[in-house]
Amino acid sequence: MTNASTGSAAPSIQTIAVVGGGQAAGWVLKTLRKEGFAGRLIMIADEVHPPYERPPLSKTVLSGEALPESVHLVKPDEFVALNVETWQPERATSIDRERRVLHTASGRAAKYDRLVIATGGTARKLPDAIDRTARVAYLRTLDDAAKLGAQLRESRHVVVIGGGWIGLEVAATARKLGCRVTVVEGTSRLCGRSVPPGMSDFLAQLHRTEGVDIRLDCVLTSLTDDPDSATGVLATFADGSVLKADLAVAGIGLNPSTELAESAGLAVDNGIVVSAIGETDDPAIFACGDVANHPNAWLKRRIRLESWANAQNQAISTAKAALGLESAYEEIPWFWSDQYDVNLQILGDVPPHVTPIVRGSLDSRRASLFFLDGATLRGVIAINSARDLKLAKRWMQQNKSVTAELLQDDSKPLA
Repeated sequence: MTNASTGSAAPSIQTIAVVGGGQAAGWVLKTLRKEGFAGRLIMIADEVHPPYERPPLSKTVLSGEALPESVHLVKPDEFVALNVETWQPERATSIDRERRVLHTASGRAAKYDRLVIATGGTARKLPDAIDRTARVAYLRTLDDAAKLGAQLRESRHVVVIGGGWIGLEVAATARKLGCRVTVVEGTSRLCGRSVPPGMSDFLAQLHRTEGVDIRLDCVLTSLTDDPDSATGVLATFADGSVLKADLAVAGIGLNPSTELAESAGLAVDNGIVVSAIGETDDPAIFACGDVANHPNAWLKRRIRLESWANAQNQAISTAKAALGLESAYEEIPWFWSDQYDVNLQILGDVPPHVTPIVRGSLDSRRASLFFLDGATLRGVIAINSARDLKLAKRWMQQNKSVTAELLQDDSKPLA
């Protein structure tokens, strides 16, 4: 496709609709305009806020150190300059693929030439059989963060259900606010699906040192109102133990919002199935961000990534592809988390059952864990060692051969 109405997209592309209002949607909008698309641009989102980033929600926004507007992707005047027709709050409900018409819950309809689905996901909820109280909080949206932050400031004891990344970040923020915190995890270790056992042990020790009560192999069987408190909750576990708290926060994962794609007959398998350029099995419909299941060149398998970097970079690539400027998304997966004084970054392929090569000291909270496949560096976990990760990324991109001896010897700089 060449020569758009503005010089970069085909003349047939007059209207592009974007469903979603998060970081991925925002970067799609920004990129479309940057690449010269001057046609009608519609954003349909069920939140009232302009596109925003989510990582600070469990950290600085939740603690009150940052204002909610600080997470907005662009400043108000910059968003106005994008000339986006915003339908908010509004929910897209169905797609007429033959006529290329998108329908909404309120009865509105938008005819599109290209459609980008960037709906992200929703916080996974506790089963109804377990959750029998209205006093459990979830964290996914900006409004969730504002509400939960106020609740934390009124709580003395918080029970966090789930020992994954979101649960641990909430736990760290709650401790910063002075709450007593108990983290309950149903499996034998923290973040067990994404890091090796040694890293799980590090995270458990980190939180215990900071005063968090970590309970592993602790299976929740019911969560009810505390009969002895007007506002408290009562958590009961499989071993018969009971825990009382002022507030329960569940961080048990995310469900990708695939309903719109499913109703339209698009391929869905742990997310909306897309190609390397973000295209679904309908050439007029694309998807990106937390909701998209894409082929990852580095991992050599399909994956649905929930990360800040993926939401941004895949959205940029997909927006270009929607204009016919095909741009395969081939980023090395990258994830980060801030907890207390620890900045933790994960790059590439980190098999949870592979023993890494350790440079530095986990006890001192400064180390790099390297994952090798022969002489090829496949993944890194960096603990307060961003410089090591930056260098490792360059080596991984260059397919540079490295040795365990080089990586382990912290008496010499890696460079």
